[in-house]
Amino acid sequence: MALLQITEPGQAVDPHQRKRSVGIDLGTTNSLVATVKGVMIETIADEEGRHLMPSVVCYEGDGKVMVGTQALLKAGEDPHNTIVSVKRFMGRGINDIRSLGDRLPYEFVSGNSEMPLIRTRGGDVSPIEVSAEILKALVARAEAHQAGELDGAVITVPAYFDDAQRQATKDAALIAGVNVLRLLNEPTAAAVAYGLDSGASGDIAVFDLGGGTFDISVLRLNKGVFEVLSTGGDSALGGDDFDHEIAEWLIQQSGCGEQLDFSQVRNLLLYSREIKEQLTTRDCVAVDLDLNFLKWQGSLTRDQFNALIDPLIDKAIKACRRSVRDAGISASSIEKVVMVGGSTRVPRVREKVEAFFGVEPLTDIDPDRVVAIGAAIQADVLVGNKSDNEVLLLDVLPLSLGIETMGGLVEKIIHRNVSIPVAKAQEFTTFKDGQTAMLIHVLQGERELISDCRSLARFELRGIPPMVAGAAHVRVTFQVDADGLLSVSALETSSGVASTVVVKPSFGLDEKEVVSMIRDSFAHAETDKEIRALNEARVEATRMIDAILAALEADGDQLLSQQESEELRREVEQLKQINESDDARHIVRETERLGKLSEVFAARRMDAGVRRALSGHGIDELEEGLE
Repeated sequence: MALLQITEPGQAVDPHQRKRSVGIDLGTTNSLVATVKGVMIETIADEEGRHLMPSVVCYEGDGKVMVGTQALLKAGEDPHNTIVSVKRFMGRGINDIRSLGDRLPYEFVSGNSEMPLIRTRGGDVSPIEVSAEILKALVARAEAHQAGELDGAVITVPAYFDDAQRQATKDAALIAGVNVLRLLNEPTAAAVAYGLDSGASGDIAVFDLGGGTFDISVLRLNKGVFEVLSTGGDSALGGDDFDHEIAEWLIQQSGCGEQLDFSQVRNLLLYSREIKEQLTTRDCVAVDLDLNFLKWQGSLTRDQFNALIDPLIDKAIKACRRSVRDAGISASSIEKVVMVGGSTRVPRVREKVEAFFGVEPLTDIDPDRVVAIGAAIQADVLVGNKSDNEVLLLDVLPLSLGIETMGGLVEKIIHRNVSIPVAKAQEFTTFKDGQTAMLIHVLQGERELISDCRSLARFELRGIPPMVAGAAHVRVTFQVDADGLLSVSALETSSGVASTVVVKPSFGLDEKEVVSMIRDSFAHAETDKEIRALNEARVEATRMIDAILAALEADGDQLLSQQESEELRREVEQLKQINESDDARHIVRETERLGKLSEVFAARRMDAGVRRALSGHGIDELEEGLE
């Protein structure tokens, strides 16, 4: 019996007017595309009924590119030209790339920028171009399913992707011709799918362990509002690392001491993946390894496998502990834990997650599809289709953003874990008299000194009217959009001169650096506070010294006696010496003391300035000016 959709008279919806949108889970190992069809949310299969598409691209030469299942079949026999797990390389420099020990799976070459290129038969290609081929294949599948071009797509990214990695994803979409409605954090997408299904409210954790990346997000769900309280993770941790551990174990068992070639490494990893998948449902797997001189027969038990991967899972649990702490709650207050990603099928992962949070993880929705489903729901809303599933998503910024100020200090404009999109402004001023330009140095990190943070961009604001130090008002505005991408503008308010930069670095932070930044901010908090106080005291002392010397040069002979002038100069020299010490309190005291000693001189200068301004003018003129 067929189901009929009943609508009120005159309110029937023309199905051809509905905009076509999809959610894309651009995964490390596999990718999916999903769409909303009426009240149904479904992932889209290929012609052979396969929903998961391997994130694999093979360059055959002569412009021929193979993507997905067919490319995966080439991975063993043609590893040089078949790219797998490219997501790990997105937004990274060559030095950031992690691989199986010293065995690089590809030949990396340097291009004109710091972005690594992979040498293939089809030419040198960037990770962005490889990802674009995967996106093209997913879009083609979706357009064939929906019989028309797409109006837009939501693409998911790991929550801990930094600005460079997010920008690289957007660039890949641009090359693929995809209209990106939004980049959505993968854990948030999963929360959308689960929250709408169960009507959940309260604090939840989304544990997302895929093929190459790990994310942990703590979210608060309440009346359709999904607020991300904190995020954490590792963009170089996932099921691929489990494969690497098995592969290394097999190499040790075989006694092979020779260097493996590309083909052997690839085939060994593929074989290790098969063993891992079998151990998900079995207690022991027979091993019959025969890769040229790499031969071994035996077995691998689940207990042995658990011992191999325990250090990796412990890294994920540590990230969970940090995220719970950053959210300002305890692990016991987490009501639900959502499992996302194919690697969460590993029994040991589920055991350790349940032990840490004290609740049985949710696995109701296929962990491979849940992210794409959540992305599809959001795409349907953002493209403009009417939806009862409309929710508000509040993602957060993973690291603080700020600018350099005098003394090598970082003034944070937007702090980490602030909901995005967000825009914040702060006013700054000039340091020297007559200053007509200002260098804006944009930084990312949690420490107080620029040397401990990462430089994102530099740009200049020119054309500031020459004024005395401190008179100019420069408003610096930071804007982070819903995709986590940053733009910075500077405006001198009296003249209207402005300058803007869109931050687009060529490669991203290594995830160890991100975690290290946060950890170091706690470990060095007290030391950083003392260093900041010292630098601020030195800057203020220098400003005071420069101002008094300039005033003495201009008016000292006319307004001060020789004794007064010499006394003030002695105090200035004394402050100069004290300013070289490491005693911030002493510097502050002497700066304040010098300020009080100079008050009489400052008053005389003001009086003299007023007299000069009134000289030659009568009372009548002044009264007319006031009318």
